[in-house]
Amino acid sequence: MSSEVSGISPELLLPELIMLAGLVALIIVPNIGDARFRIPLTSLRIPTLLGGKRFEFSRDPRIPNRITIATLLASLVAAQQGLLSPGDWSGEVGNVLLVDEFSILLTNIFVSVLFLCTVATTHRIPADPRATAPQPISAEPSAAWLARKTDALYDNRRQVDFHILLLTTGIGMSLMAKSTHLFMLFVCMELASLSSYVLVGFHKETVEGGEAGTKYFVVGSVASAVGIYGMSLLYLWNGDLSVSGLSESWQSMDGLDPLATAGIGMMLVAFGFKVGAAPFHLAIPDAYSGASSIVAGMLATASKAMGFVALFRVMLLVSMPASGEAFWFVAMAAIALITMTWGNLAALSSDNPKRVLAYSSVAHAGYMLAAVAAIGSGLADGEVKSLIVTAVLFHLSVLVVFKLGAFLVLSTIENEGGSHRMEGLNGLARRDPLIAGSMFVFMLSLAGVPPFSGFLSKLLMINGIVTVSAGTGGASSIVSWAASVEPVFWLAVAIVLNSALSLFYYLRIGLVMFFDSPEEEALACKTPLRVFIIALAALSLAFGIGPGSEFLVDLAHDAAEALLP
Repeated sequence: MSSEVSGISPELLLPELIMLAGLVALIIVPNIGDARFRIPLTSLRIPTLLGGKRFEFSRDPRIPNRITIATLLASLVAAQQGLLSPGDWSGEVGNVLLVDEFSILLTNIFVSVLFLCTVATTHRIPADPRATAPQPISAEPSAAWLARKTDALYDNRRQVDFHILLLTTGIGMSLMAKSTHLFMLFVCMELASLSSYVLVGFHKETVEGGEAGTKYFVVGSVASAVGIYGMSLLYLWNGDLSVSGLSESWQSMDGLDPLATAGIGMMLVAFGFKVGAAPFHLAIPDAYSGASSIVAGMLATASKAMGFVALFRVMLLVSMPASGEAFWFVAMAAIALITMTWGNLAALSSDNPKRVLAYSSVAHAGYMLAAVAAIGSGLADGEVKSLIVTAVLFHLSVLVVFKLGAFLVLSTIENEGGSHRMEGLNGLARRDPLIAGSMFVFMLSLAGVPPFSGFLSKLLMINGIVTVSAGTGGASSIVSWAASVEPVFWLAVAIVLNSALSLFYYLRIGLVMFFDSPEEEALACKTPLRVFIIALAALSLAFGIGPGSEFLVDLAHDAAEALLP
């Protein structure tokens, strides 16, 4: 297929169509039963299958998880075809969606995250087909008996709900990566966001779950409302919300139009919340802490990548001038500096592992925002812009490996109640050496220690920022050089200093795992989850050196070339 093809091309949306089919299966299969419909005025009954007493296979509470795993695995295989042969899997769909190397890479990121989260669900929300409700000890059921009955069947009854929300999140994220029209972009983003709000508060039996879901929903709704209002201002200004149409109007604009500038600024607020940038991040630590670890991992990886997709579309394609500094450069640089510093300082003082990783996620958003700000400085040519976008896309890709891996490790101790306390990681190396070793690898990757993939991703971003400011300072003395160098250079310095600062809290987690006495006995971790955690630890190294890193960098470079005009 040619990239010039326009119209409806369903085969280009195969991963999304597979997820939609899985969503329909989740609704229908668990409700299949022996229901029959009687033809009026006759005794003939026709099987309708929907309703009645459910069959043995449809009554199995493990069915939703199996359907979702099969769906996401098939969707991931379909998305992989685009990576292997992008020329045959590119094109335009309905003038609002574009399938290219950029959207294909992001789709693979989203589906991979959701697949790993679904596998981890078998441990965090286990389904037990043998579970039965306790028998009442008297004719009048007591409140205690009703509570025990609810607890016995709770995880079984909410399997379908959880997996439906995962698939709707995946459909929204994947379509959003392909959107080339702001209205479509926001609709898909909100589909994913509304599902994630429910997932954050899904464990409503805990005090933290309900509070986290409420806070995240309120703050997220306000941010979305601000962004949609900004989009309406852009429509009033241009009368067209396509990215290409907005970009053409922006390039031909003489000066800064108040409507256009205000619209872009308001959308920056919405995207700032999605990526976890300060000061829009205030609900994120509570959301990560109150949500289950697998949902928090999804927010820290897939949801963050979704926010950067929107940021790229609007900041780099719509409001980026053909030459000179972008009007948002100073604001973006300030937000990046505050975000990375605030995130690392807050993580230093936290004793909750999930909050530590939440603030770590805020800091990593600051690193990537610094790279985006460097593009807006007006000093980057086309090649350097591609280099920086490649670095950010590579970082978003490897976050799936070490950030989600860390949250999956926390999910193994979550049922014990240890994920909210640093003491829950005490002696993890004695309880399960492989899981503890994997967690330590994830911490080193997050800190940017060579030779792991986190080091390479930060190095690429720092290299891009330094390349932007190369040759701008005087060399007569250090003081004169520091005064004359372009301000964007100091964003690279800030990344280096903040990465050094982050070592303290990352190594603290390693310290308690290897040197403190455990509170519990051997760790209960299901084999599939254990295998994936160890595999992610191996990938953290493979994507940092050797052919694996070269392969992923090439994919990110092709995606960056496809994104940039």
